[in-house]
Amino acid sequence: MTDGLESFRAVSYPWRLYSGVDALDQLPTEVARHGARRAFVICGQTVAHRTNLLARLRDRLGAVCGGVFDRMDKDSSYAAVVAATDAARAAGADLIIAVGGGSVIVGARVTAILLAEQGDPFALMTQYPEGQPPVSPRLMAPKLPIVNVPTTPTTAMNRAGSGLRNDQLDHRMEFFDPKTRPVALFWDAEALLTAPLSLARSAGTTTFTACIHAVSAGSANPLVDGDYRQAFRLAGNALPRMVASPGDAAPRIDLCAAAFLLNRAADDGATREGRDRASSAAYALATALHVRYDHVGQGEATSAVTPTAVRMLGAEPGARRMAEALGAAPGEMAPDAAAATAADALAASYRALGMPARVRDLGIPEGELGLVARDTLKNFNANRGARAADHVDRMLELLRACW
Repeated sequence: MTDGLESFRAVSYPWRLYSGVDALDQLPTEVARHGARRAFVICGQTVAHRTNLLARLRDRLGAVCGGVFDRMDKDSSYAAVVAATDAARAAGADLIIAVGGGSVIVGARVTAILLAEQGDPFALMTQYPEGQPPVSPRLMAPKLPIVNVPTTPTTAMNRAGSGLRNDQLDHRMEFFDPKTRPVALFWDAEALLTAPLSLARSAGTTTFTACIHAVSAGSANPLVDGDYRQAFRLAGNALPRMVASPGDAAPRIDLCAAAFLLNRAADDGATREGRDRASSAAYALATALHVRYDHVGQGEATSAVTPTAVRMLGAEPGARRMAEALGAAPGEMAPDAAAATAADALAASYRALGMPARVRDLGIPEGELGLVARDTLKNFNANRGARAADHVDRMLELLRACW
């Protein structure tokens, strides 16, 4: 019998994970596993000068520490990545250790790309030909091994895509290379506790939102469905616990696990092409907001736009599943009512965490909403097809509703 049988695929790649108290003690073993003699650390100013993390790394690496670049900035600017690449090349780096949040981890990935590829970075990035779907060039050169030591529960920790801020362009510089996935992850308890609650909450909110979208979408692939459900259970329980007990590393590690499971689901067959309209639109708007405004975090941008996106664009059966997952079972409601119920429950969840649920709460000028809407035009993760002629108008309408 094959009735109801669904076909699915799964892909994996070599990686090791070290989690818990003093997880970084295993770093020398992992570096030696890859034969590295010049391990190069990339971090930001906060990690370098306001925590003991850099000292812990240097202590464990000893003579193998080949150098440090400590100026990776918010949203991984192109200028910072070029500077990191120059510093890593001058140091003779043979392995990269990224220490920090999503911006540092993304910046380290593109550093590895620029170290290896010979072409013009602007030709290596995703291209947006007029009237056609975007194209990500294949980046074939071998890349240095990367070890990630996240300080926030970011979904960037083990992905292959990267986006850089470049104020000279009308969109981010986007790169995709599976060879920039980390060979190892360290969820070190002390490292995760170096992030202030506001930053950890912002990253955790982004992860939680991705989890609620995932469990709402569902999947006939049993591997994906299992990861979705477990990721949502972990994130939904851990995020309020972290806010209530910011000195406890356990919920931060649970949020890291949720982010990891979301990414593993993508390897097991979940694709961004399967995103519904609400999650795609919210992602595009949130990215535009936090990249354009330095004071806006990704989590804050996400929480400010997602409830309204769900209310206006949510559809059955996803909206009903979202409402049920959030404990607001809609019962026998019409699709619009189910979407409204899910949106209200999600907004209440954000407010309970101390996160904004409207764009007006982000402290940006209402008159600049048109600029934000235009910034969504080229976003590979949100739209891999050709851009519709009325795309900007529709995004501006949604953004005004989010206000």
